[in-house]
Amino acid sequence: MDLRYHYLFWKVAHHLVEYKEYRILNLSQDQDEIWLENSRVKEANIIRIVRRDLDWGNWVKRDLEMTTVNGEKIRKSLGKRQLTIKNLYISTYPPVDGDPDLLRDPVEHRKTKVQPMLLHGERSVEMLKGDPLFYEGEWELPPEILEANVDWIKNMTMTSSKRQVHKERQLFERGKPFFTYFFIAVQVIMFLILELNGGSKDPETLIEFGAKYNPLMIEGEWWRLVTPIFLHIGLLHLLMNTLALYYLGMAVEKMFGRTRFVVIYLLSGVTGTLASFLFTSNLSAGASGAIFGCFGALLYFGVLHPSTFFRTMGPNIIGVILLNLALGFSLPGIDNAGHLGGLIGGFLVAGIVSLPHNVRPLRQVSFLVGSLLLIGILVWQGIGTDSATWDVDTVNGVAQEKISNGNWEEAEKLLIPVVEEGSPNAQTFFYLSYAEIKQNKLAAAEKHLVAAIEEDESFHEAHYNLALILIDSGKKEEALLHAKKAYELNRQDGNYEKLYKELQGNL
Repeated sequence: MDLRYHYLFWKVAHHLVEYKEYRILNLSQDQDEIWLENSRVKEANIIRIVRRDLDWGNWVKRDLEMTTVNGEKIRKSLGKRQLTIKNLYISTYPPVDGDPDLLRDPVEHRKTKVQPMLLHGERSVEMLKGDPLFYEGEWELPPEILEANVDWIKNMTMTSSKRQVHKERQLFERGKPFFTYFFIAVQVIMFLILELNGGSKDPETLIEFGAKYNPLMIEGEWWRLVTPIFLHIGLLHLLMNTLALYYLGMAVEKMFGRTRFVVIYLLSGVTGTLASFLFTSNLSAGASGAIFGCFGALLYFGVLHPSTFFRTMGPNIIGVILLNLALGFSLPGIDNAGHLGGLIGGFLVAGIVSLPHNVRPLRQVSFLVGSLLLIGILVWQGIGTDSATWDVDTVNGVAQEKISNGNWEEAEKLLIPVVEEGSPNAQTFFYLSYAEIKQNKLAAAEKHLVAAIEEDESFHEAHYNLALILIDSGKKEEALLHAKKAYELNRQDGNYEKLYKELQGNL
């Protein structure tokens, strides 16, 4: 074959690599066939260039069929729903017995479509100028081409490809991890401290050391948005989150750098805790929100570099996220609100800090403003309304804290709207009656103790307190019934037994 076509072969490849950001997938041993990929180009995700003098049309047909089969394998490996391949033949002449439609109509196999294109003779320049992928290039060939010209354009192509690979590799190697190990060490140390002070599964110990506990957060302990990130409930919880942090934290810290990683990890942990606070009332702790924030940061990387993301880790990352969320919705005891909050927070924080050497102030400010608006709306909806709209367990917890601190009036003001407009339970009525007893509002307390017992017949404390109020009201026979009930429900309490026997002896 004329050196002109050798030169054209490498010139087309160089144009695709250097100017269209195609990546070389494969180069044949004799360097007469090359496959290139760029998932962002819809017209041609894959381009195959073949340098060969075509003789018979049957060979072309078989070659196109084989190309569709190979293309289908590539489609599956890339995880794409559909694949379009542009197949370029560079030949001195068209096939001798060529059908006019042979190199014009696409060939399809399952979800892969191959569009053939023949570059031959003087029509090569015309064909390239008329194609959207190539019309910007300079395709006029020199009148005389030497072997040195071919070697030069080939070396230029391979240099561009190596530079492209190096640039892509740099995206994953911004620096050496340090804070991933630091956060792992902190959560292990905190776990040991919990175990030495009552156990990591003990609610009182968890609350004392900073677990997410809605009542105390409403009372002003907002530092609990941060501290739960470093606490874990049980050894299995610690091991799972430590393993996840090791792999995800390493990846994110390498991509974003140390400082950005710390910001992403901590703020996504905070957004995870905040989401858990707003949407669940359960006591909770763990680094899951921050770890899901790492997932969110990787998704943001995928937005900036979709081709690299989906060719490397993308399908696995998305699969793991969906699996974890599915498990969270199907298994009890998993704080899915915290996971989702961390995932969204990680994505947004990554958008604010962006990747190194990828500073875009307008976009980053947009992410910042959007994040602040979203958090503001959620917080206002969650805690900016009256207590009647709060979760009843949260209200009861806040009331209990106020009662333990002797703030009877505040507890009463908190609970009355829930009783009148919300969804009170037995605990709500009981705490309200206790606050009323302390303020000597015995008639109201009696009514609310009766309501507590109606909600829960086995509420022995309510029976006992009601018996005491009835004694003061002179209703000793009725008091005896409730004292007896309290004693039967809990024979371990000496006060119950004493009151029951005293009433029994006086009647």
